[in-house]
Amino acid sequence: MDKPLSHKSMRIWTSDSDVREERAITSEVPVVLEYNCVTFAVMMASPSDLIDFSYGFSLTEGIIEKTGDIIYAQIKDAPKGKVAAIEINARAFHKLEKYNRTLTGRTGCGLCGVDKLEQAIKPLEKVVSDLKIKPETVHKSMQDIKSHQLLNKETGAMHAAAFVDGDGEIIAVREDVGRHNALDKLIGHLMREKIDAASGYVLITSRCSFEMVQKCAIAGISLIAAVSATTDMAIKLAEEAGVTVVAFARRGGLNVVVDPESRLT
Repeated sequence: MDKPLSHKSMRIWTSDSDVREERAITSEVPVVLEYNCVTFAVMMASPSDLIDFSYGFSLTEGIIEKTGDIIYAQIKDAPKGKVAAIEINARAFHKLEKYNRTLTGRTGCGLCGVDKLEQAIKPLEKVVSDLKIKPETVHKSMQDIKSHQLLNKETGAMHAAAFVDGDGEIIAVREDVGRHNALDKLIGHLMREKIDAASGYVLITSRCSFEMVQKCAIAGISLIAAVSATTDMAIKLAEEAGVTVVAFARRGGLNVVVDPESRLT
């Protein structure tokens, strides 16, 4: 259950052969997030880096405001999945009690359980960052991310989120079957390791929907680069929050979709 992948024998057919081989399969389990013994959410996720996920999810969902709001977090085995048992301080728990949400999320679900518009689109403060980076640096780092996607290399079914410093060096990568989960895991890692989120930028191996921009803005990340497309709502949110959005960062180049603070020089 703890392993992010398993193996299965399957029939592999090509125009030249028809054989049985063992192939790696991505693991996916229900993860119950409990705050002070009260269930808040059940998310489908890959069973790795779940402490990081607990921190990142708690921040981007607005349950906590800073790392110190979590007293402790531990991962427990359950009959059919995992339980993230998170103890938060009284201020955060009082805020949580007002949060009318029962969330059962499919893999990487960004908005499952939301029943009010203000829960979906949270007001955001502008991201403050001195980051200045060249487009070619962002492009090169996206080309480099593949060598860091160790689980996806085995299964072909994992999204990745990476944090890159101002010199273009990838310093942290988190993978998950869900793109939102991968980003939450990465944000949780930055929190726990006390890495300044404003000092670098994020790469994602998926599309850049507004939830991904929202998570970055809440965490204080000023630039997000996606291998795929973005959306109009993501663009609007990025403009309001001062987040640079890069799309289609692929072999030939990239699209600077919005750069409200002129971070790409």
